[in-house]
Order: sequence, then structure tokens, then C-alpha cells
Amino acid sequence: MGVQMEMSLAHAQDIPPFSIIATAALVGVPLKTDPNLPSGSPPALSFSTGEELHGTGVVLRYLGRIATLPDFYNRDALSTAQIDEWLEYAPIFSSGADFEKACTYVDNYLSLRTFLVGYNLSVADIAIWSGLAGAGQRWEGIRKSKKYQNLVRWFNSILSEYPILSEVVDKYVGRRGIGKPKPVNLKESELNGIKNESNEKAKEEGSFDIDLPDAEMGKVCTRFPPEPSGYLHIGHAKAAFLNQYFAQRYKGRLIIRFDDTNPAKESSEFVENILSDLDTLGIKGEGPTYTSDYFPQLVEMAEKLISEGKAYVDDTPREQMQKERMDGIESINRNNSVEQNMCLWKEMIAATERGMQCCLRGKLDMQAVNKTLRDPVYYRCNPIPHHRVGSKYKIYPTYDFACPYVDSIEGVTHALRSSEYHDRNEQYYRVLEDMGLRKVHVWDFSRLNFVYTLLSKRKLQWFVDNGKVEGWDDPRFPTVQGTLRRGLTVEALKQFILSQGASKNLNLMEWDKLWTINKKIIDPVCPRHTALFENRVLLCLTNGPEEAFVRILPRHKKYEGAGNKATTYTKRIWLDGADAALFSEGEEVTLMDWGNAIIKNVEKDTNGVVVRLHGMLHLEGSVKTTKLKLTWLPEISELVNLSLVEVDHLITKKKLEETDNFLEVLNPCTRWETAAVGDANMRNLKKGEILQLERKGYFRCDVPYLRQSKPVVLIAIPDGRQQSVMKRP
Repeated sequence: MGVQMEMSLAHAQDIPPFSIIATAALVGVPLKTDPNLPSGSPPALSFSTGEELHGTGVVLRYLGRIATLPDFYNRDALSTAQIDEWLEYAPIFSSGADFEKACTYVDNYLSLRTFLVGYNLSVADIAIWSGLAGAGQRWEGIRKSKKYQNLVRWFNSILSEYPILSEVVDKYVGRRGIGKPKPVNLKESELNGIKNESNEKAKEEGSFDIDLPDAEMGKVCTRFPPEPSGYLHIGHAKAAFLNQYFAQRYKGRLIIRFDDTNPAKESSEFVENILSDLDTLGIKGEGPTYTSDYFPQLVEMAEKLISEGKAYVDDTPREQMQKERMDGIESINRNNSVEQNMCLWKEMIAATERGMQCCLRGKLDMQAVNKTLRDPVYYRCNPIPHHRVGSKYKIYPTYDFACPYVDSIEGVTHALRSSEYHDRNEQYYRVLEDMGLRKVHVWDFSRLNFVYTLLSKRKLQWFVDNGKVEGWDDPRFPTVQGTLRRGLTVEALKQFILSQGASKNLNLMEWDKLWTINKKIIDPVCPRHTALFENRVLLCLTNGPEEAFVRILPRHKKYEGAGNKATTYTKRIWLDGADAALFSEGEEVTLMDWGNAIIKNVEKDTNGVVVRLHGMLHLEGSVKTTKLKLTWLPEISELVNLSLVEVDHLITKKKLEETDNFLEVLNPCTRWETAAVGDANMRNLKKGEILQLERKGYFRCDVPYLRQSKPVVLIAIPDGRQQSVMKRP
């Protein structure tokens, strides 16, 4: 804990400000009341040197500086100033008239955040938290409602993460005749989605403090245009969240559009799953619309450009064309007449043998330094039926041609896209100019890249096609469905993505940060259960209960919403073999949720492996004196067979370069299972439910209980720090 010192405090009711009490408890500074300070005096911090500091804000800042909690106060200049701003705001909660107004303000502010400043707890969080907790029954009544969901989530998370605060509430708030705050049930689904209503006073995170060019309040229109050639991955999720964020910030519109111009890769399955994923993420917009809705108009536009001499049909072989573009060499077809081009264009439309050899190119600038302007391809032949329009068309527009057209026609004002397209921005504007259409502003943001991760849908499709994964929702995949199946919450994904902001800086992200955010969300609410590995050992308690009995215990000791579980107590209980190997005869251990026991005899086989234990209950023993706190299960037939699944990255190289062949860096072992047995209550687990196995980590139920012969399948959820307790093959 922090530096130990004495602090003399006085308050009008002989109790110092609750924010001081809570912060001092976290920091580890003892408090005492100084009877010599007049009633109503500001809190005073006394040092052994005789010096003093006065005032709530001053004392809080000092306690923040000496705290050992990371980033509790001392941060960069901007973040520290933001903490100071919240410390000045905190007293508003003591004003009865402004209490709910302040709750509304902080609730809106927390809709996109885990903490008030940055990504760690700060003294600012404790000051605001204390203002709520100190309000007693008024705040307690609000917590039970659904009026301030973000505020309640944040409050409960802090209370769960720092149990000492619960003790402080009991001791000090209780003295004012106010009961202990109780957790309220906040469902995962209630955390999803971004608030539509903004608060004019709400601060915006620094990374979002940018203005879109020529953006007018109420007139901004963004779009999210995925290609239906795979499931949404977390990179797409970032694009979707950012487009929604700016549409809402400017009180504008978001259009959901499918860029379905490549029938060889697209399908209705992908369309349906993308729409489902957007709904899961809470992304709401107009539509969906489809680029294929505009195929007739796009054909007309292509013919208009041909007739104006701004496009031509080229039969240059693809590899030769690529080389000529790189070298700035004009195609021999570049100056063909309009009549020649229209003739070949009709061959393309009919997909004749001659037409199949051709493509339509824009006549831009073959000498441009930006090589995307060197006569890009606008149309190609493709006789494969389209998933929406069937075989009506044999030609399909490229993204470079269709996207600017549809953006302008649909009323998009700002096209947000990842910075990998930055070099094409000039081309985008030039194509719109040649088409004679309204300008659309292109705005870049950094692509979301993770270590050891493939985001290319073509490469992900290879894993699906070759049976290397179960499907697009495999927990090893970076798809939205894959990461959620592994136990990531929508709220964690949203917080992580929005914490990156609209920055254009390219960063290779570590997964640990995302999983750490996820842990902070699931830990305060997910139920606790017990499981033991297969190599379990029987402990016979000589003074154990002759007849088994059952107690009803909470599934989460600090969150009532998790419900209850039935725990059976028997004379013979199972322990993990790894725990049994640590025992010494005569040692006293603690059996969790029961009490202490003394190990009397340890039986081992010829190899020195513990095979049986004998002991006796010593329930009057103190849990503070034992080194080993053990999970256990009763010897009953109702225990549930489990399969604990852990997965790893699909590739072994941290960053895959463009020139790398991903097939050469495949991870040989990406999934392994460990057999275990769990408590009988796990028969009631539902598919998708997240839980914690005591001393083993967090898991998501992938296959619930069906029958005794078929194990419940639990997928391990990383927490950003803890090493796996399961052995790899």
C-alpha cells in the first residue's frame, strides 16, 4: 500500500468527506479525527514534520500522488489536468438539486468509456464514485432502476474490483443510517450499442477531438460498405463503429451498404451473417442498400464516359497491363475511337470470347506519380451468376468505379475508410470529377492490426475451405462471431475500438489489452463454479458429515444478479492432483466455502504420486493461517463431465509482411482440450454463458449439458495476464 502517515480530519458531522475516506483506504493511509479542529473545518493532512495540507481537493491530489496504484494521479499533463477537472466537478453530487443532473452527465460520458480518464482507475473515479456512494439511499434507489445503465456498470465494476470500498461503505455510510449498496442486474445486452443522444457538456476523448472537413450539424452522412465475401472481422467492426460515431456526433445519417460487385466470392450467407453481426454490435443505420441496386445506372455511367472519351476498352493481358502501369506506358488501345470502344464494350456485355479478353479502363493520367491514377480498371467480364441479380449481367464494376458513384448518388458526405486506401483518395476524387457528380470527402483512419493475426478474408477462407477451423465463427478467427464465441463481450470490443479513436497512426496491437478490458467487464458479474482436472485425488474426512447435506450459496459473492448454486457437503471429497502433491502430513488447509481441514495421512504409489488422502475437518481453524486455499468437489454421481478448450493464434509470425507466404508460418497446434469434472450446477449452464472456474480462469459455455456421456464444452477466455492452467499436448 501507500506511504504510511497520520492524517487529522474533521467534518461538520464528525465524518470527513467520503471521497477522502475512500481514497485513503485505497492508498493505505490511516485516518483519525482531530477534536481540536472546529466543526466544519476543511480536512487537514498532518505530517510528522508539523506541516499540513488543507482542503478536500488538495488532500485528494496528494493521496493520488503517493498511491502505488498505477496511473492513479501522476500522468501526462493533459490526463492529469482532466483528473483535476473531475475533482473540481465531484462536489456537485452533494448538492441535492443537481444530483440527478450530474448522474445524467456522467452516465452519458461513460457510454464509451471504462474509466473517467484514460484506461486505468484514477483518483477522479474514486471522487465521483464516492459522491454517489455517499448519497446513500438516493443513489441506492437509482441503482435499482435502469435509468443510468453506464453509470451503474461503472460503479459496480469499481466496487467489485476494490472490495475495501465495500467495507468503507459499511463503516461510514452505514453510520448515517444508510444501508449497504447492493449490486443490480445489468444484462450484457443492455451494454451493447452506442448512445444516440449526446450531451453538449460531455467531454470527448482526445483521439476523437477532430472535425470532419466541411461537416455541418444535421447534414453529415457516412456509410459502412462491407463486401459480402466473408464474415465481419474486428477490423470491419472498427470501421462500423467509427462511421456510426461520426454520424451520431453530427446528428446525421449512417447508410449500411453491401459492395456486392464480385459474384465469384459473394453469397447470401455472408450478407445474412454481416447483418446479424451489425445487429449484435448495435450498429444501426439506413438500409441495407446494395451496389447491385445501381448496376443499370453504373452501366449508363460507363457508356457516358466512353462517349466522352474518358474511358476505353482494353484487351491488354493482365500481367502486361500491370507492368505498363508501373512503367507509365500507355496501352495501344488508349486512343481508340469512341466507336471502336463501344463495339468492344458490347462484346463485354454479351461476354463473347472477344469480350472476355477485355476490360474497361478510365483514361486518367498514365504519367501520374500516384500510380492509382494510371488508367485504373472500371469494369471486367465475369459470367458467374450474382447472388442477387442472377445471370442478368456478365460485366461487373470494380470498387474504384462503383464506390465513388454510389457514395455520391446516395448522399454520402464523408467516406470514412482505412488508411490502406489513402493512395486511392486522389483517384476517388478524379473519378467523381469525370463522372460530373457531387464531391464526397474521404477521411482516413488507421486499420486495426493485431499481432499473430490474419484479417484477409481470402486467407481466412483458405482455413475454412481446408478444414483447419470449424467455420467462420471459429474461436481462433478474428471475426466478430469468432471473438465473441471465445468470450469477448461486445462492450469490451466497443470500448477497445473507440479507445483507439480516429487516429491515422498505424499500430500493431497486442491482444492482451483487449482481453484486459474484457476481464474488467465480465469479472464483476460472471458466476463462479468449481472444476477439477482428471487426475483428482480423494480426501476422506474422518469427522465429515455421515449424511450429505446441501447449502445454497451465491454464484458470485458480490453480485446478486448471478443467482445461487447448490453445494453438497460429503465425507469424501475430490481435490486436484496438483494440489494434493503439495500436502504434508499434519498440514492445515482451507477448503473453500467450507472451512479448514488437517491432512492426517498422504498415500502415494510406487512412483511417489499421491493417490489418496485422509484428514479431518477443523472448522474452527482460521483461514488466515493456511497457505493453501483449495477448490473441491463432493463425491457424488451428479458431477458434470467437462471439456476445457483452449485456442492459440493461427500463425507463428508476429507481423505478416506483404511478401510473406502465410502457409509457411502456420501454427501446428492451435486448439487443445483438457478433460475435467465440474460441480452439478453446471448442468444448468446455457450456451454463451460466461463463468469463472475458481483458480482456473474464465470460460464461455460453447456446448451446454445434454447428457452425462457428452461433456459440457467450455472455451477458455484470455484475461490479458494469467497463464493457462491447462497443459498443451
